[in-house]
Order: sequence, then structure tokens, then C-alpha cells
Amino acid sequence: MSILIDEATRILVLGITGREAVSFTRDTLDYGGRVVAGVTPGRGGRDVHGVPVYDTVREAVEAHQPTAAVIAVPPRALRDAAFECIAYGIPLVVIVTERVPRLDAAQVVELAAREGVRVIGPNSMGLISPGKTKVGSVGGPAADTARSFVPGSVGIMSRSGGMTTEIASLLAQHGLGVSTAISIGGDPITGSSFASLLPLFEADPGTAAVVTFSEPGGAMEAELVEVVRERGTRLRIVSFIAGNFMAEMPGVRFGHAGALVQREEDSAAAKSAMLRGAGVHVAGALADIPALVRG
Repeated sequence: MSILIDEATRILVLGITGREAVSFTRDTLDYGGRVVAGVTPGRGGRDVHGVPVYDTVREAVEAHQPTAAVIAVPPRALRDAAFECIAYGIPLVVIVTERVPRLDAAQVVELAAREGVRVIGPNSMGLISPGKTKVGSVGGPAADTARSFVPGSVGIMSRSGGMTTEIASLLAQHGLGVSTAISIGGDPITGSSFASLLPLFEADPGTAAVVTFSEPGGAMEAELVEVVRERGTRLRIVSFIAGNFMAEMPGVRFGHAGALVQREEDSAAAKSAMLRGAGVHVAGALADIPALVRG
């Protein structure tokens, strides 16, 4: 099975006439995803790969009832675009846009939580349920996506969009497949975290294990540990934290905007120790992930 998306997901793309969105819309359609409409103000009445374009979210929602939105607009327009999607009741909002001002991101996340809308991102490449659909640019062209993402029982949650695909491909090479893979975004403020997504994987009978990929900085791993310790989990959790070399290179920045080490607890080594203490299986290298998933 899968979480958040499936074959019936109806996708709306905001900023659909932009270069990046034109490309991932084509890839999504080729993969079998149902992109039902797009929005670019001033471009209403046109189409992108046969997908009708509207001037407003309201028009697109009234005509097509989307169940997921992908936002690929300039950072200055992100807040209003996301607010519109939330206001019109689209239950899943995936934000591809990066370099979103922190205040705007915080306001979007707060409003979404209040209205019961799930936000993935900002700075996300989207999510995919192999063989069913994908939302966003994760996986790239359909043929590449099909090679990397094989249906199976392993969930993926990754701070890096590229590593989402890398991990899926590594699992496939070892005879393992993916239930749902999510690029949660590399910005300091994101709408979803490991801890908030874990219960969804827990409730999915098609998921038996979860792999997380993260970087130094932030509290996402600490939140995951707190959830695991408080509630337990039926899932086998395997984590890989990049950036161990940073301990030998003081002052060097690594990874995404969220990879900002402010305390000793934010380092890769400290996070690894904390996760192990909660029973999470921490991979010393990417190549170790498949064996740890199998146990």
C-alpha cells in the first residue's frame, strides 16, 4: 500500500508554465500520475502537455477537485499560493520552491496545521508511491523513476531529494522495494518531519521498515527518538546521517539550509548515538542500509 498518495490522487500544479514545472509535469504524466490542472496567473486558457491552465486556484479547484497540489512558484509568491491551496481545502500541499523566507514558511506551516492540511516541503522534490503515482519531481523522467523505485515494503523519509532516489535505487539493487518515499525538504522549517510522518507509515500495512536520511543540524532526529520512546514502533527504522567529516573541519557548512550545527547535540555523531539509544539501526555507510533493513 502507500501513504498520502495513490492511483486516485488528482494533482494541481501551481506555476505550471515555469521551466521546472513543465518538466516534472511531463515526467509525472509519463509515469501515470493524474495531473488534472495547473495555475499560472495571466496564462489561463492555455495548456501544458494537455493539462489545462487556469488563472486562479479557485477556478482549478471548482473544475477539477484536486486532492494534491505541487507549488513551484518564486519564493516571493509562495505564501499566497500555499494559503490559497489551504483555503480551498486541498488536503496535501507539496512545496518544491526553495529559499522561502522563514517567516513565510512558518506562517504556511501554522495555517496548514490549523486547517488539517498536510504540507511537504519547502525545498522538497515531492513523494512517490512506486507503480501508483508520484507528486513533484522526485525520480526524474518516468523511465529513470521506474528503475530506481520498485514497489515494496520500505518507506523512505529524506531531507535530500537526490538521496531519496539514491536510497530507493540502492534498495532495488538488493531486491528490496519502496511503499512510499518522501523528500521532506532541506529547509530549516518544513511542514512535515520524521516524527509526524512515522504514524502514517505505522498505519500502513504495506510498510514494514522505514529508512531516514538526514544531515547535521536541527532537531528532527530528537523528535523521532521522543516518539519512538514514548509510543514504541512496530517498524524497523534504519537511519543514515551524512556529514560525519564536519567534526574534522570546523566552520565548514554542509548540505541544505537546515544543516546548521548550533550545538554539540546537532552533530552527526551525537545524533547517531541518540538514535542508537532508542533502538534505531544507524548505518555507518549508505551501502549498509539494505542489510540493516533486512535485519
